[in-house]
Amino acid sequence: MSSYRPLHDGWTVTAVSSTGQLRPVVAGVPATVPGCVHTDLLAAGLIEDPYLADNEHRVAWIGRTAWAYETTFMWEPGEHDRADLVCAGLDTAATVVLNGVEIGTTANMHRSYRFPVRHLLRAGENTLKILFDPPYAYAEARRAALGDRPGAYAEPYQFIRKMACNFGWDWGPTLVTAGIWRPIGIETWSTARLAEVRPLVHEDGRVEVHVTVERAAERPLTLMASVGGVTETVTVGAGRRRAVVTLTVPDPELWWPRGYGEQPLYDLTVRLEDDEWTGRIGFRSVELDRTDDAFTFVVNGTPVFVKGFNWIPDDCFPSRVTRDRLAERLAQAAGAGANCLRVWGGGRYESEDFYDLADEMGLLVWQDFPFACAAYPEEGGLAEEVEAEAREHVARLARHASLALWCGNNENIEGHADWGWRETLDGRSWGAGFYYDVLPRVVAELDPTRPYWPGSPYSGAPDLPPNDPSKGTVHIWTVWNTHDYSHYATYTPRFVAEFGFQGPPTYATLRAAVSDDPMTPSSPGVAHHQKAADGALKLLRGLGEHLPRPDGFDDWHYLTQLNQARAVAFGVERFRALAPHCMGTITWQLNDCWPVTSWAAVDGGGRRKPLWYALRRAYADRLLTFQGDAVAVVNDTDEPWRGELAVDRLGLPGDILAKERFDVVVPARGTVSVALPERVTRAGDPAGEVLVATLGDARALRFPREDPAMDYPPAEMDTDVEEFEGGLRVRVTARTIVRELAIFPDRLDPRATVDDQLVTLLPGETAVFHVTGGSPDPGALVRHPVLRCVNESR
Repeated sequence: MSSYRPLHDGWTVTAVSSTGQLRPVVAGVPATVPGCVHTDLLAAGLIEDPYLADNEHRVAWIGRTAWAYETTFMWEPGEHDRADLVCAGLDTAATVVLNGVEIGTTANMHRSYRFPVRHLLRAGENTLKILFDPPYAYAEARRAALGDRPGAYAEPYQFIRKMACNFGWDWGPTLVTAGIWRPIGIETWSTARLAEVRPLVHEDGRVEVHVTVERAAERPLTLMASVGGVTETVTVGAGRRRAVVTLTVPDPELWWPRGYGEQPLYDLTVRLEDDEWTGRIGFRSVELDRTDDAFTFVVNGTPVFVKGFNWIPDDCFPSRVTRDRLAERLAQAAGAGANCLRVWGGGRYESEDFYDLADEMGLLVWQDFPFACAAYPEEGGLAEEVEAEAREHVARLARHASLALWCGNNENIEGHADWGWRETLDGRSWGAGFYYDVLPRVVAELDPTRPYWPGSPYSGAPDLPPNDPSKGTVHIWTVWNTHDYSHYATYTPRFVAEFGFQGPPTYATLRAAVSDDPMTPSSPGVAHHQKAADGALKLLRGLGEHLPRPDGFDDWHYLTQLNQARAVAFGVERFRALAPHCMGTITWQLNDCWPVTSWAAVDGGGRRKPLWYALRRAYADRLLTFQGDAVAVVNDTDEPWRGELAVDRLGLPGDILAKERFDVVVPARGTVSVALPERVTRAGDPAGEVLVATLGDARALRFPREDPAMDYPPAEMDTDVEEFEGGLRVRVTARTIVRELAIFPDRLDPRATVDDQLVTLLPGETAVFHVTGGSPDPGALVRHPVLRCVNESR
């Protein structure tokens, strides 16, 4: 039987050498493992929190410094034949030394490493030291040796197999880490061990368990696998290193994405002699339908409309991301109506906890290989590193029912085709060998149960324009960069894998990160926590004619958050209305890694922005949306949607000016467009009317003009606040129209949250909000600037 001993205690970290700005003396500082230099120095009080103010700039020297981690541990020899030092994650270019003997080097944050050490261990005290090269020096040396390559940022991230966004992004700080970022320990074993277990699971109940064996003895071995009450045993012949056990579970319950069915999971146990592996699997099939240039996920034979979010690393320092934090974040995705997360290629392969939670919650996972926004060299040993890393993770993640797609990269094919890279490269490699050869070959060999896609955006063939909306996947960044969000209406895509619009974080998150007094849209701390090129200008320009010009910070904060919510919801509704021509929308992005103005729906403090609430409505299973002179009725359920669609043209005081009724039947997973007659669509007084569509509990509103051009009366409403078990209930009854009503309780107490936002009330209607957490002042909840609406008295 094998035995594992963690080596997480007694570590210290020392700065060995440094280039760049002045730094504190760092020698023998207590270190936490798993962790990184930044978190260790922060815990020791040697640096300020890099997420606060502009402290990021003051810790830039860390990425240009060589570091030594060291610990001692006691050891008593046992009866096992082998002892291995198992490093689950070293960041990044490291030399590992045990008792003064170099046992290996590493050059890939994304890989694990195993070194045989039994011959070096001694009874009593042992010393383990890991020396980390400065990440910048390592990457810059590779760049000098291999020749420069173009990228989205003036940073050398494509020359080191490390989380690219460590080097900064248009939503993230430049915090280039080093350290032992995943568990480390010694595993002892005899005879043989399970080096790899790779279950290939099929919809019909068949499980092929592929096993790789590492041996200390060449005798025959007994291999057993068990799942769903079925057990099979095979003999691994003397000297054999690979084996397959095939089991068939009769009539298995199928795993489905959320919204399409349940997520039953089965415990799979694999035992080789005394070595045991366990994991949960789900029975399902997943395919990619490319008929007529479509891009449609098909699960268990059923086409799935993807309602998703892009996922970035949830913290710049991965060891701080716990299972509880991931559970909260994935629940936020599911709570907004999502059924998919795309793990973006500028980050990393996520932890087992991430994929386990996705399995449980029914969230499909689109997994990018970690390549993003740059031309990557294929020489200098990088091809071997990439293949080793891909083999490890394709095998590791094979058991997860949620994993639906392997994708070669983010935007690198587009960069090569459309961003002027070819001229700069002058024939040098850029990653094509990875995306078109190495990665699809590894996936086809190790995990033929899932599709592979070379990159995103991608139109299906190397010689096609990669970002063609009519084929494959598209990224839409005209909106935000150059165009108003109404431009989404000009697109008729097959699948949108990235699109989004910026908004600031919640007040509590920004206030905690910024010391500006007062905070203004352009004060230094607020400006530092905006990383997009011309981001502040684009935020204001994006308001366009949609909303009033902000007067001060409070207006800016509310209106730009509202505009973000409207922009992304507009795109989602447009693309959902095109189903089944369009079969997916993955918004950029769910989460943030620090407090920042960004495209996220959940900010760096884990708080939901108004965008989250807007997406919960836009991603609802049943949706009404005005599209041109029609109402699109979208039914993403397994039952037909029948009823009377009511369309009323109202005056702003609530009087009915025209009405139409339509009997509609929308098939399961279907979309119906109901054309509207001119008598309801043509406003007699465009500034004083609103068009309302209702079907059952679903409602959609259309205002003929943008808000500043509407003749809204100053909002009048009656409010009442009362306690209930768990918090405060806020009841708001409108005496006039109240446009985009929102309550921001985190302004009063950072622990407080609200269950709804951005509610438009017609005269006489009531909305009820529930505020939970903290102890906000009840009276202040219904006063400016906590309670806001577009047509508030000014």
